[in-house]
Amino acid sequence: MLLLGIDVGTSFIKVSVVDTISHQAIVTVQYPEKESSIKSLHPGWAEQSPEVWWHDVQKAILKAHQTNIYNPLEIAAIGISYQMHGLVIVDKNKKVLRDAIIWCDSRAVAIGNKAIEIIGKHNCLEHVLNSPGNFTASKLAWVKENEPDIYAQIDKIMLPGDFIAMKLTNEISTTPAALSEGIFWDFKNENLSKNIIDYFQFDKTIFPTIKEVFSTHGRLSSEIASLLALKPNIPISYKAGDQPNNALSLNVLQPGEVAATAGTSGVIYAVSDTLKYDPQSRVNTFAHVNHTSTNKRLGVLLCINGTGIMNRWIRDNFGNGLTYKQINDLAQNIAAGSDGLQILPFGNGSERIFNNQLIGAHFLNLDLNKHTQAHTFRAVQEGICFAFRYGLDILRETGVEPKVIKVGIGNMFLSNVFSQIFVNVCHVPVEMYQNDGSTGAALGAGIGSNIFSNIDDAFANMKPIQLITPQIDNPYEKLYQKWKYVLISKLNQS
Repeated sequence: MLLLGIDVGTSFIKVSVVDTISHQAIVTVQYPEKESSIKSLHPGWAEQSPEVWWHDVQKAILKAHQTNIYNPLEIAAIGISYQMHGLVIVDKNKKVLRDAIIWCDSRAVAIGNKAIEIIGKHNCLEHVLNSPGNFTASKLAWVKENEPDIYAQIDKIMLPGDFIAMKLTNEISTTPAALSEGIFWDFKNENLSKNIIDYFQFDKTIFPTIKEVFSTHGRLSSEIASLLALKPNIPISYKAGDQPNNALSLNVLQPGEVAATAGTSGVIYAVSDTLKYDPQSRVNTFAHVNHTSTNKRLGVLLCINGTGIMNRWIRDNFGNGLTYKQINDLAQNIAAGSDGLQILPFGNGSERIFNNQLIGAHFLNLDLNKHTQAHTFRAVQEGICFAFRYGLDILRETGVEPKVIKVGIGNMFLSNVFSQIFVNVCHVPVEMYQNDGSTGAALGAGIGSNIFSNIDDAFANMKPIQLITPQIDNPYEKLYQKWKYVLISKLNQS
């Protein structure tokens, strides 16, 4: 018996097929080959087409089939992981009304800031645990205010994973976890937030049916099953945002456990059993995949927008056709500190860790007689790790103190250079695992469809591949403090 996991990322769609006996992926593919683009019609805006996601999901599934390693008719359940906080809107015919406003879009920051002021900061944080900021609720309010003709046609709003499930099943549902990502969920009352809905004057009918993360979110329609060479009527039995799903894929489910990713954005994600929040909403708290009203499991999330996208930018513009492995090899030959070259990697929308300021990416201390292509590659990876450390210190203010951080071997953690710098800068060991987001989504499908007897059963065979510890001769604390001084100066100018 097999499980299919779909990971709807910003750059790619990834698909894994997992064997239910070994619990391991037997096939993992991505589509397209080149990273997908983000539409930015105005500074700080970020949009993608949901229909392109759906096209790419189909292509990725068929690409996996073409390996001929498995029989597609043995797939028994489907799980979906997706980029968080996006807004997808459809009319009564399930037609997409506009491109999705995605996670790193900054247009609604002022709307969210005004909302918390009017609702009341204490009241808002006590119930939804976050400022509305530039999250989904504020994005929907932006559409309501600026595109009233489109807003009037809305039948249902969704997050990206809800949309892909709709295309597979022709049914629309969502979860408390997804609603919490959008700042629609009241954790005190375990229901839709009356404060948010009343303040923005949203009609409650636009919200889909609410189901648990591990449950049946519809069954594969005959038409789509035929297109994708799959068995009709199999359940979509799991949907989760990419960061809670990444934590699931690493078996990070209990209080005190911590996961991290370094994809388009960078995230450190800590599990808690208390309704904690940062008073400034620089880090954010959402329902974890195993959260219930009686067994609270919250994910406290630090996000840095400018991570893999910064690394991609430096490769595309300075790499002259080099692969990521080649730029990592060149970076390895440069000493720690990049001979004084510093980079602030914050060019992908407003950053929550800076109270939603938009400060951009910056090269500092560039010496035209000394610094080479390889220096820029090293400095980018160092700057990203310094950004992680800055955010981790904010997480520590909320009581998060990781003893070890679990990561999947993927994205920037494929780089030995990046991984060691990350550990040295953050002073926390990293355990590396083979699992990734699409594998986690497949395992989630096995849990949600009761193919696995429980969550522990799903991870019975999981073991770390590598442990990376801070180096004894670690030069990075002084280098980080110098970088932080430059950052604070830039923030004070903004």
